[in-house]
Amino acid sequence: MENLRTGAWLTTERIRGYSLMLLGFYVIAAVAWIALSHGLIDLHGKPLGTDFSSFYAAGSLALEGRAAEVYNMAAHYAREQQIFGAGIPYYAWFYPPFFLLLAAPLALMPYPIALAVWQAATLAFYLGVIGAILRPLRQARGDPAAIWIFPALAFPAIFINVGHGQNGLLTAGLFGAALLTLPTRPLLSGLLFGCLAYKPQFALVIPVALIVSGHWRAVAAAAFAVIVLALVASLAFGTDMWFAFLASTDMSRRLLLEQGSVGFEKLQSVFAAVRMWGGGLQLAYVAQGLTSAATICGVAWIWRGRSDDNLKAATLIIAALLASPHTLDYDLTIVAPALAFLTALGFTRGFRDFEISVLAAAWVSPLLARTVAGATGIPLGAIALLALYALALRRAWRDRQDRRAGTANLRMHPRGLPT
Repeated sequence: MENLRTGAWLTTERIRGYSLMLLGFYVIAAVAWIALSHGLIDLHGKPLGTDFSSFYAAGSLALEGRAAEVYNMAAHYAREQQIFGAGIPYYAWFYPPFFLLLAAPLALMPYPIALAVWQAATLAFYLGVIGAILRPLRQARGDPAAIWIFPALAFPAIFINVGHGQNGLLTAGLFGAALLTLPTRPLLSGLLFGCLAYKPQFALVIPVALIVSGHWRAVAAAAFAVIVLALVASLAFGTDMWFAFLASTDMSRRLLLEQGSVGFEKLQSVFAAVRMWGGGLQLAYVAQGLTSAATICGVAWIWRGRSDDNLKAATLIIAALLASPHTLDYDLTIVAPALAFLTALGFTRGFRDFEISVLAAAWVSPLLARTVAGATGIPLGAIALLALYALALRRAWRDRQDRRAGTANLRMHPRGLPT
């Protein structure tokens, strides 16, 4: 118990060793999966990159001047079948038209090249942002590879995201970069926040944090970015797609949330947990509404105060995931910058009791979240998010108590991290 409290069990050697073992598993699994596939189709009859096939098909329709048809399931599925074969399952497109600005250029390339470019570019962006967040730790330790590159690469949500060809790495990079630049370059931060408009389900908490903290330039820049992106998308692909998108939102809500077409075990939200346990729609909406309200209030409390910028950033990321009913397991990639911010905070100001152990548990949780939820009904991903959120609130409360008392009663290893 003492090792769990102090985090002394998580040595640098163990961080490196566990990360390398997982990375080796990922590489072997990916190589075997590709080698055993037939052309663009894997062993289960799905396109390599699965969800990326939806992006690619939507982009190809947009290039032909048929952007509105990406919200017509029959037309979109027909294009997927045209590219990958009649026997593939359907991968829906529910993103706002902003995302076509990325999907269309990718569709100009052959599918394997487009998938490789997408994966490599978003992974590089993600790693650059994580490295920037952890720069103080890297400079102080003088051994950056042992501290951040291996666990950043081996974070299990990345493997899930890459396997689906999804946009979690891009979202994590934009979210992390926006929060990293907010204190010193609010206009750039606002532009980065605006670029997250393709993920509107995570936008519930961000405006609250920016407004209560008085970051008006960032708010204005974010609004400007969204307007510009909307205008560019409209000029490029027409305005009909906006009406088609609005008409599709009710369908997406019913399919993804209420009917659980993707599987409630894949969703890492309070809403999905209630539905997975057999709760009705009304109960699920009430539980999610209470969770969203609580996380918003917590963010407002922390962002109005004098909490450390790293703590504010981590809290906002975690709250954005908790406040959304539609958080999939590949979306847990966004937890990576939150973990990086909390690690930077702990290294510079000390780790409190159990913080290192909670961070480690949250790091590994995406690897098990879907399997555990499907087998036992335990929403491991949602539990990890709630634990991280509770950790952030506890840290903020105790930091304020320490400031009032003029003390700094932190329990920490002399060098900030266990060695």
